[in-house]
Parts: sequence; C-alpha cells; structure tokens
Amino acid sequence: MKPAGPPITPAGMAALRTRYDHLLGKERPEIVEIVSWAAGNGDRSENGDYLYGRKRMREIDRELAFLARRMKALRVVDPADQTERGKVFFGATVELADEDDERLTLTIVGDDEQDASAGRIGWSAPIARALRGAAVGDLRIVRLPSGQKEWEVMEISYP
Repeated sequence: MKPAGPPITPAGMAALRTRYDHLLGKERPEIVEIVSWAAGNGDRSENGDYLYGRKRMREIDRELAFLARRMKALRVVDPADQTERGKVFFGATVELADEDDERLTLTIVGDDEQDASAGRIGWSAPIARALRGAAVGDLRIVRLPSGQKEWEVMEISYP
C-alpha cells in the first residue's frame, strides 16, 4: 500500500500532468531539434544555439524528473468527497473575519497548487494549519511574520 503523501486536488494533479506532458511532448523535442541542427554547424564552443539548447535541455530534464517524483509522492484528495462538511479540512473554502470585521475568503489546497493572490492557500501554510478542524464560530490565532492575528470562521463550504 502506498504511504500517504502530501495532498493535492484532482485539478492540481491535472495541472502538474499537463506541465509534464507539455515539457516532454513539445518543448524537449523542439530543443533536441535545435541542438542537433546547431551541432551540425561545426565548432560547438562558440555556437550560441548549441550552448543555449544544451543548457535548456538540462533545465527541462531536471524539471521533468522533479515533476515525476512529485506526482508519484502526492496523494490526490477530492474535496467533494469530504463527509464532515462542518469543519475545515483539505479542500475547504473558508470565509474568515478579523477583529475589524475585515473579510477574507480562502480555499485550502495542496502546497503545489497554492496561489495566495487567487485565495488558494497551501495545506502546510500557517493559516491553513491553524484552521484545520475549525467549525463555524471558532476563533483561531494565526502567527504571521507581521505578528499574531485572530480570525473567526464565518462560513465553510466544499465543492
């Protein structure tokens, strides 16, 4: 049985797979073609196409290896399957209010798909860790680089 790894949503895994397929099926073959053409032009030591192509190919191969390892280690968790919808768990969209009634809406996703500007917070982020298991009406203190901040859970929803 596969050990439980870090969680990721089905959409997040699909995005990683799309990136992997793009690199392997489109970008890498294009670079291989450029390098092959440049290698046939003679002196490789001063050939910019050849040198850049080889460097880019190494970058692509590194990213492909990283993505393959990452996809193998991750555990796909579908938030729609959550049975205990009254508490904050992976995949929850949470509306919070601070002491000044400033509202904040966050969705807790895998660390590989976080995007704070879009309101998607990684599972291991301080605010996500503080919110785990919280119910509507609960107060949670989050320790941020700027100091402590208290949030009240106003609403919890799942897809």
